[in-house]
Amino acid sequence: MSAKLLLLEDDPAIARTVAYALERDGLTVTHSLLVHDARQQLQRARFDLLVLDVGLPDGSGLDLLRDVRNAAPTAALPVLMLSAHGEEIDRVLGLELGADDYLTKPFSPRELAARVKALLRRAGNGNGNGQPAAPAATATTLFHDDETGQRISLRGQALPLTRREYRLLSHLLRGAGRIHSRDALLAAAWGDDSESTDRTVDTHIKTLRAKLREVDPGREYISTHRGMGYCIDI
Repeated sequence: MSAKLLLLEDDPAIARTVAYALERDGLTVTHSLLVHDARQQLQRARFDLLVLDVGLPDGSGLDLLRDVRNAAPTAALPVLMLSAHGEEIDRVLGLELGADDYLTKPFSPRELAARVKALLRRAGNGNGNGQPAAPAATATTLFHDDETGQRISLRGQALPLTRREYRLLSHLLRGAGRIHSRDALLAAAWGDDSESTDRTVDTHIKTLRAKLREVDPGREYISTHRGMGYCIDI
C-alpha cells in the first residue's frame, strides 16, 4: 500500500506541483487548504507524513504542528515544513516544535520528493499516526542529554562540546534516525547568524565525529546522506 500524505498548502499552484511530484512516485496525497480542514483530516484518517505550510488564511501551520506533537495518536508523525524565503524565525520555531525537516520556497519538486521519501524510510513501513517511532527511545541508552546544563554524555562519559556542537548534537539526537538538512542544522545551532554557511555545519560535524570517536572508536554515529544532510544512528 502506498504511503498517505496530508498536504496543507493554501496556494493551489504550489499544491498541484507538490501533489504531482509525490503522486508520480506512487504516493497518495490528500490536500487541505486550511488549518481547520487539516485538523479534520487528521481526525478522520491515518497518514504517514504531513507536509505543511506556515502561513495559512485561517491561522499558522505552526499551531497545527504543536497540536500534532502534543497528541498521542500523531506525536510520531513525520512532518516536513514549508516556509517562505526570509521567514527564518518560523523555521527555527518549527524545528523547536518538532518538525523533522523544512524547505524554503521556492523549492525544487524533485528535492521535496526526495526529502519526503527519506523521512518515510526513516519512519519505517506503515509508520503513521498511530505508530510511535522507535529510534528516539533508544537515544537514552547510549547518550544522555542534560538540556539544563547543555551537556551530553556518551556511554557515561561527558563529551567536551562547544556551544554550537552541543546544539547540533542535541538536535540530531532529538530526531535520531532521521535525515536533517544542513539548513535545518544551521537554524537549530546558529539561528539568525548570517555569517554561517553549509560549510560551517560540515566543519562542526567533522569535529563532533572526532569527539564521539574518542569515546567509542569502533562506531560511527553520524552518517552523511549526499545532497540531503546528516543523520545520527543510535
